[in-house]
Amino acid sequence: AELADARRSAERLGIEFHEFHWREEFFRLVQTPFIRTYQAGQTPNPCVMCNERLKFGTLFARADALGAQYVATGHYARVEQTATGRWLLRRGCDPRKDQSYFLFSLRQNQLARALFPLGGQTKTTTREKARHCQLQTADKAESMEICFVPGNDYGQFLRQHAPGPARRGEIVDTSGRVLGHHEGIEFYTIGQRRGLRISAPHPWYVVDLDPERNRVVVGDNAALERDEFIVERCNWIPFDTPDAAVEATVKIRYNHKETPATITPLDGAQARVRLHVPQRAITPGQAAVFYQDDLVLGGGWIRR
Repeated sequence: AELADARRSAERLGIEFHEFHWREEFFRLVQTPFIRTYQAGQTPNPCVMCNERLKFGTLFARADALGAQYVATGHYARVEQTATGRWLLRRGCDPRKDQSYFLFSLRQNQLARALFPLGGQTKTTTREKARHCQLQTADKAESMEICFVPGNDYGQFLRQHAPGPARRGEIVDTSGRVLGHHEGIEFYTIGQRRGLRISAPHPWYVVDLDPERNRVVVGDNAALERDEFIVERCNWIPFDTPDAAVEATVKIRYNHKETPATITPLDGAQARVRLHVPQRAITPGQAAVFYQDDLVLGGGWIRR
């Protein structure tokens, strides 16, 4: 259905249409890291990987073969070039639909060839223009799910596609006391409350996943709060690396209301993020993205 919609829209607009089949590349570059990250006791963000490796990676190579200078996507974000030639990434103008979070890992050579024609308008305006062009996708429902996980049931996806059986292990509290057993740490994520199957007078939450000992660690709600963490594989956009600590706001996941932080660069493309106010359920494997107003400074991947 998605492919057919794209083809019909291209025909309506008089745009040349090319169809590429990248099932193997998608599995290798996006789905396999997705599976391995869960198995390592972390929670992945496949949309960032897809943007970095496929839409602004493999697709660039195909664009070169076609003689195309740019790659345009429907992300609600903006790019601009400074007087010195540096490319910047900014939020989309529609704060409800801003998707700059998913693009933080793009490098200068990728931003230089990226076009985001929707970034300067609202979703309402986009739909109005689509209706004006008589595109049948104008009122198409939005999907907030991971595209390759039917029903957003990542557990079922892992059972079907992860190599080898899940390893049963212990569920313990923060002092190491065994409270129960799990059927694989890949089926849990930080902050999770449901599905623990532990009888207790107060709620338990997953506060840590220990892949070395194959343990799920649980605690009370207060144990979920942290005010400092390390990010790795940092990508900085307005500069190669800041000379000193920077003040910014940080989003620790896409739907998180960003919070003020001090970010100190470290060796090895890492940074220390010190939050001014502790936040709940900081999750290894997720992206932490740094902002100053509408400017994306960059970001990195939360380390366990």
